[in-house]
Amino acid sequence: MSADKKSTMDYGLSTRDLSLNEALHSWYLKNGRHDLPWRKTNDPYQVYLSEIMLQQTQVRTVLERFYFPFLERFPTLKSVAEASEEELLKAWEGLGYYSRARNLHKTARITGGVLPKTAEELERLPGIGRSTARAIACFAFGEAQPILDANVRRILFRFFRRRRATEKELWRMAERLFDPTHPYEWNQAMMDLGAGLCLPKASHCDLCPLARECRGREAPQRYPAPKKKKEKPIRKCTILVHERAGRFALLRSEERFHGGLWQFPRSERASHAEVLGRVVQHYSHFTLDGEILNVDTLPDLFASTVRYFSVEEMEKLPMGGADRKVLQWVVGSEE
Repeated sequence: MSADKKSTMDYGLSTRDLSLNEALHSWYLKNGRHDLPWRKTNDPYQVYLSEIMLQQTQVRTVLERFYFPFLERFPTLKSVAEASEEELLKAWEGLGYYSRARNLHKTARITGGVLPKTAEELERLPGIGRSTARAIACFAFGEAQPILDANVRRILFRFFRRRRATEKELWRMAERLFDPTHPYEWNQAMMDLGAGLCLPKASHCDLCPLARECRGREAPQRYPAPKKKKEKPIRKCTILVHERAGRFALLRSEERFHGGLWQFPRSERASHAEVLGRVVQHYSHFTLDGEILNVDTLPDLFASTVRYFSVEEMEKLPMGGADRKVLQWVVGSEE
């Protein structure tokens, strides 16, 4: 059996339905989110930056708080390469998932500020996975490749009426449904469908241009099968505030999650000290519950890693949300 025949049997499409292409293309021209700034340019850096920022972050958040200020500070990928990692992390502060900023910096330096033009080459760079590489190659350089973000995945599960599928199967479905004659519009339209019509908890099938051929349209909420919810763990810690001559001890985190950010020293054990308060910070995979202690001395293990900063200096450092809250306690206790 040929690969083409096997693909047809697997996914229920005997031939490429040109009217389906036309329907989605027409829908996108009329209803697509054309005003998004990264859709008004084919500048590779601006497209790349938007794709990285939009990983794990909502469009509204990126637009309102981060995209334009970051571009103003770093207008080109070359300017990213010329900056220090600390400068990048400070500009990224509040956006979270800081490994994205670190990988952006690495990529800028590896490429010398000039991105390669193919998905295959892009995928070799730090922090650029298969779908992101294809998105950049398609939107910036016109390469005809499908993408597979969260919205597209949900549409594929429903269109092909699949409750479960492997990564390999999802890519096959994406390639099967893809329209190579209008790659840019197709990929943007699929993302817009998932963001506006084919929603996780609601489906507006009567408005969807793919509804006529969608095999899951009778019961879209069945697809995909729900994932088992994992209880988010709580990480308890003691956060140590140590002052010396009006300056406070900080160290640079080496953890993967907050690597490169400055933070107050952490300890797993509480000691006899003044309790300043408590900080609770919610992250995607865990909740940090920290008791803030004012200590006269720091444990010896921090002796070689801490540096001391004034409050004014700390305002200019890249810090995570929890440590910004601790800083507010420090400022409040000083007043």
